[in-house]
Amino acid sequence: MFELHASKVSNLKNDVLSGLTVALALVPEAVAFAFVAGVDPLVGLYAAFMVGLITSIFGGRPGMISGATGAMAVVMVSLVAIYGVQYLFATVVLTGILQILAGLFKLGKFIRLVPHPVMLGFVNGLAIVIFLAQLGQFKVKNSAGEFQWMQDGQLFTMVGLILLTMAIIHFLPKLTKAVPSSLVAIVVVTVLVQSLGLDARTVVDFLRDMTNDPAASIAGGLPQFSIPQVPFDLNTLKVIFPFALVLAAIGLIESLLTLTLIDELTGTRGRGNKECIAQGAANTVTGFFGGMGGCAMIGQSMINVNSGGRGRASGITAALALLGFILFASGLIEQIPLAALVGVMFIVVIGTFEWSSFRILRKVPKADAFVIILVSGVTVASDLAIAVVVGVIVSALVFAWEHAKHVTVVRTSNEHGSTVYEVNGPIFFGSVANFLEQFEIENDHDDVIVEFKNSRVADHSAIEAIDTLAERYLSRGKTLHLKHLNQECKLLLKKAGNMVEVNVIEDPDYHIATDKLA
Repeated sequence: MFELHASKVSNLKNDVLSGLTVALALVPEAVAFAFVAGVDPLVGLYAAFMVGLITSIFGGRPGMISGATGAMAVVMVSLVAIYGVQYLFATVVLTGILQILAGLFKLGKFIRLVPHPVMLGFVNGLAIVIFLAQLGQFKVKNSAGEFQWMQDGQLFTMVGLILLTMAIIHFLPKLTKAVPSSLVAIVVVTVLVQSLGLDARTVVDFLRDMTNDPAASIAGGLPQFSIPQVPFDLNTLKVIFPFALVLAAIGLIESLLTLTLIDELTGTRGRGNKECIAQGAANTVTGFFGGMGGCAMIGQSMINVNSGGRGRASGITAALALLGFILFASGLIEQIPLAALVGVMFIVVIGTFEWSSFRILRKVPKADAFVIILVSGVTVASDLAIAVVVGVIVSALVFAWEHAKHVTVVRTSNEHGSTVYEVNGPIFFGSVANFLEQFEIENDHDDVIVEFKNSRVADHSAIEAIDTLAERYLSRGKTLHLKHLNQECKLLLKKAGNMVEVNVIEDPDYHIATDKLA
């Protein structure tokens, strides 16, 4: 799916170096997402550290990076604005519990239901979102405190440094792969800016613009354990549960899709249910230590994989390095030019976007092409998780519509003077109308046989359709025989159950998608 080419073998040196690269890119991301959620920057940084560390150690996908994300931050902002940050911490704890339950009940397997066109749209939309997010780095505050686009020399410097970063990342691997090219690019551009005194925005400039605090810094201490200061009663649960449910769903969808993408890139297979539990444990712990929670970060995961990170050590290094920046090296990290980090993310955009989708749009079915474009558009306009849900629903409806046309009923007569109908194809909610329309009740003999040996009764809508058919024949005084329906169908039929001719040797043995027998 991707144009990135990287080793599939885990290497401790590569893991450590790629982890350092990721940690550098995590700082402005975590600060930005904390700002979106309406909380202190350290709340985002602590979340990136704790979620990243726990999922790297216990998760089901080595090499995947987790931390505070924008998709979850946009859900949190209204909660924080109305109820305060303590309710956010309580919500994050509940979010983690729900995710752990999802893993224990093995709900991670349902990620396999995501069709390939949805994945293509998801990847393309994601690349566009990452690209658009970087454009904010081209804005600066004017004397009135308003953001405006860079002008003249500052803009040219920014663009030049971005191009230099991208060039180093692209060409250095052709000379040596001893160190991650992204890390080298960040170091080279930082040294160049500092030594030449170039007018380039740095991480600390970004932080101070976001917080409106000229003394703002990423420096801080270790996160402290604290039980969320909220009333432990039913009213609190009513407030936080809807938010927790949405956050849990968004977090798991993004994490499992990221897991799937990295599986494809590395040629290995992660464990979805284990990742659900790890994500849940990470969020639960984070809520008790003053973090805003999070999930898998696709952009940072791609940086890690592209830099050679394959094992758990890469994620662990990124998390510990981020904590080290907060505790000891904030002054150095704050001097990194934003242009270097933007250049790294632009390389991620180029490697993430599925460029071949332009070529295949005219070759795939129109419905699949529509889904690719739809998911990409919804991803950009709304949210990654919502886009995936919309794409799956549309794909399922298209599938149901197409298969509804495949139900045919062949009408013949046998030597006994009976009308015989042979049903071919699945009977389910989408095909029941077409199924019923093909019976010529008024023109049939008094004895009618419906043969289901080439059909499959898929759900309760099909059961109701068979009952309806039986009622129509009975109302006209005609005898109906239903052959090769299994015993479960007979139990579920209300009006036609005694018309089923059961043959234990020939009749099919399958289960119907219904809760009636549960």
